[in-house]
Amino acid sequence: MKPSDLISLPRSGSDHPVAVGTLGPPGTSSEVASKRYAVQMTGPEGPPADIRLFDTYEEAGEALRAREVSHIVVANAYKGIYQFYMDPAVELAGVFVMDTPLYGIAMRRGAGPVPDVPIIASHPSPEPIIAQLLPDPHATYKVIHHDSTSAAARAVVDGTSDLALTTMPAARLHGLEFISKTRPIRMVWSVFSGTAHAHEKEPVPCYS
Repeated sequence: MKPSDLISLPRSGSDHPVAVGTLGPPGTSSEVASKRYAVQMTGPEGPPADIRLFDTYEEAGEALRAREVSHIVVANAYKGIYQFYMDPAVELAGVFVMDTPLYGIAMRRGAGPVPDVPIIASHPSPEPIIAQLLPDPHATYKVIHHDSTSAAARAVVDGTSDLALTTMPAARLHGLEFISKTRPIRMVWSVFSGTAHAHEKEPVPCYS
């Protein structure tokens, strides 16, 4: 069994997902992880869960609290994940380990030579691997942050960045080609669901 197959899923049969929210747009590692989670939970015979993509994890969390999705999948590398653990309206439903799709540094096809100091679009979390992947590890570059790896790829298409640290699905989706070696990231993913009392009003404290 591969490490990516080692999954710890929610134990309760009532926790099967109806709709799973996560970080978009299409092509993100989070989308791949959410699809994997949904298949594992529903099984080949169960009805497929709907995967809904949001611009940020926070927007996915808002949809969870509003009962627009039954679960959300968040990468544990995301620096803001603490807010979901602390939120009384949200509870941890399960965790699993899955390698991300291959990451690499990509450019637009036919874009010509890379500038001496390229602008690289990246989500903040995987930014440390840029230096590992660059063909010239001593190259000077500037990083502009985007909300997802797929949004980073789109920035290259839009012309606001020269390169993007992105995933293979996002590169294919946006017609980019890798100029670096590629590698996956071994990642832990957290699955959150809404608590039963999410919409209940907090009692007003009474002091005597």
